[in-house]
Amino acid sequence: MAKFELKLPKMGESVAEATITNWLKEVGDTIEMDEPVLEIATDKVDSEVPSEVDGKLVEKLFENDDVVKVGETIAIIEIEGEVDTDDSDEGEDEQPEEARQVEESLEVAKETASAESEDYSDSSRFYSPLVRNIAKEEGISLEELEKVEGTGKDGRVTKNDILSYVENRGDQKQQPASKASGKSIDTGKLEKEVAQKPQPVVSGEDEIIEMSRMGKMIAHHMVNSVQTSAHVQSFIEVDVTNIWNWRNKHKADFQKREGEKLTFTPIFMEAVAKAIRDFPMINISVNEDATKVIKKKNINLGMAAALPDGNLIVPVIKNADRLNIVGMAKAVNDLANRARQNKLKPDEIQGGTYTVTNVGTFGSIMGTPIINQPQVGILALGAIRKMPAVIETPDGDFIGIRYKMILSHSYDHRVVNGALGGQFVQRVAQYLENFDKDREI
Repeated sequence: MAKFELKLPKMGESVAEATITNWLKEVGDTIEMDEPVLEIATDKVDSEVPSEVDGKLVEKLFENDDVVKVGETIAIIEIEGEVDTDDSDEGEDEQPEEARQVEESLEVAKETASAESEDYSDSSRFYSPLVRNIAKEEGISLEELEKVEGTGKDGRVTKNDILSYVENRGDQKQQPASKASGKSIDTGKLEKEVAQKPQPVVSGEDEIIEMSRMGKMIAHHMVNSVQTSAHVQSFIEVDVTNIWNWRNKHKADFQKREGEKLTFTPIFMEAVAKAIRDFPMINISVNEDATKVIKKKNINLGMAAALPDGNLIVPVIKNADRLNIVGMAKAVNDLANRARQNKLKPDEIQGGTYTVTNVGTFGSIMGTPIINQPQVGILALGAIRKMPAVIETPDGDFIGIRYKMILSHSYDHRVVNGALGGQFVQRVAQYLENFDKDREI
């Protein structure tokens, strides 16, 4: 019998790790090829890991809530056949590569398992099992762990961070004596006082609700984005009367012919993609130390979608500038429907270069959205309303009823100045206002 290592598969651009949420198989269970073995979660999407072989599960190397890196072995499956090994020259310290990898994986599992007995789950911040284990061994409380600065992805505390903290733990950083008083200032105590956050007062009648895993992740991403980017906004009012009338004229025939609803979203996404082509410096990101700008070749539009539980997810329309209105409508409807059913693949929420969110869905006339890192801009679509407006004609001006909306553009002022941010949203407005009302689908 041979042993097959089931590894965490690659799940899309920039996805380096995932959290195990549920084991669907237990040790001793028989597994068929392509049968799901466990469920995992990345930042915003859940998915399953299928088996690549037929066999029997003999080892689980991680438990629920453990974080696993892409390419790491997560389980051992026993399969039919023999392990190819050569024992003729095997010495005391030598062993087959496969057995060595299994042993190392088991050792990692043993090291991280002990961390589970110490509960750090009350934190909204994520800590890997290894970090929790080190914190437990060193007697570091949750309150103390929360203050450790993380250098990992999204500010996570890495192994080196916690080891560095342990090494320097207890050091008293004091400034020279104050000239006025001659007394030394305990900066450690001062930093602790400044870092303390006001705590809410809870009465016996209040209900305490545990935040969901996704809710905690979204909260972390929002704070991280505000701390990373210098957010500014530009607003512009748009007359979309031509679009309103054109959609009403064609939506019934479109649904009958294509089997898809024709909403406003694909029309707006088309205009945004065109404007990005005109202003490619909106389609950028900034490197980690904010010294270089990365200009993206592809225009991949993120589309914020509401989930049944109230959270948001951002599926991505890849190469949006290459789609016609029919293709855009199908992509929008497909991603929105599967987002609501929690059937998105990890790769379908990765690689976005610019994001659009429709706050008008909830009746808001405008919004100031937070940038979806590592992008540098996000556009909020306000509600479409009937408004009295001055209409210019060759025979003079008159007051009429028009359909209008407000576009709100949030952008990173570190790399996008007010001129570029304003010109971009103005160009989107121009594409919408100049929409061809005689256009054929």
